[in-house]
Amino acid sequence: MTSRAQVVPQSLVILGPTASGKSSVAMAVATSDIGRQLGIELVSMDAMQVYRKMDIGTAKPTSDEQRLVRHHLIDVVDATASFTVADFQVAYHLAVSEIESRQGRALLVGGTGLYVRAIVDAMTLPGQWPEVRARLDIEVLELGPEVLHARLATLDPSAATKMEPNNVRRIVRALEVCEGSGKPFSSFGPGVDSYPDSPVQQVALRWPRDVLAQRIEHRVHIMIERGLRDEVEQLLVAGLSPTAMQALGYKEMVDHLSGQMSLEEVVETIVLRTRQFAVRQERWFRRDPRITWFDIENDPVAEVAPFIIERLNQPNV
Repeated sequence: MTSRAQVVPQSLVILGPTASGKSSVAMAVATSDIGRQLGIELVSMDAMQVYRKMDIGTAKPTSDEQRLVRHHLIDVVDATASFTVADFQVAYHLAVSEIESRQGRALLVGGTGLYVRAIVDAMTLPGQWPEVRARLDIEVLELGPEVLHARLATLDPSAATKMEPNNVRRIVRALEVCEGSGKPFSSFGPGVDSYPDSPVQQVALRWPRDVLAQRIEHRVHIMIERGLRDEVEQLLVAGLSPTAMQALGYKEMVDHLSGQMSLEEVVETIVLRTRQFAVRQERWFRRDPRITWFDIENDPVAEVAPFIIERLNQPNV
């Protein structure tokens, strides 16, 4: 169980859907004069950047960026491992302790809604049941996520209504808790629909939907050019955990490597699914009334970074 006191010093998180520019904003803040004076270090709140060697498809910061500014919660575990929200909480607090030992400040940068909520609201999370999880991982491959979502709707209707029928990770986790604990998944913690007062300020970037779609398509093409195919091929040799396999671009590229899709079809599919994912991300963040939104017109760095720098430079923020 985490305590609210541990979260207080880490007071600001930059949110937004994929390709919205939040990482660029964070780098601009960290490398500004104020950012350097405060010793800003960046903490990734991304569920897939924790995996080693999953670099191109997760749009990790470059090696140059990581040399320029310390980054945390990147390359935490091998892609063969599963990494839960509870694991993330533990890793987060270790990172924060390390930053504080240098009298630095953490600036959180995130796109994975549940991971952000787990930190912002210091959520108490249910335990793990590995045998149940292993069985469900097999069942979801054999039966499909929609069948398991229907099962969840029977066991925990409240949880099922808050999850997309194709959201494999959340459905499997909810069923693991329901079946392992004998209690509804929705009965644990304050729930993702509860928004208590928090010492953490949240800032989110929002683009017009059509512009964000163009940014996503551009990013996907860059990933292909940088060698996403080779990256996935190398990862397959060692193996990918069911959790890591859910990263956008990886499952689709696996289908290409197995001859199920042409490269053109893979690109189209990744673009489509990433756009859909971005919509779900924004929908998730929109539920939280505590978030300050910035509607981006042209340049997220110029339009958002000055506000964040000002906020971080205020006393007790």
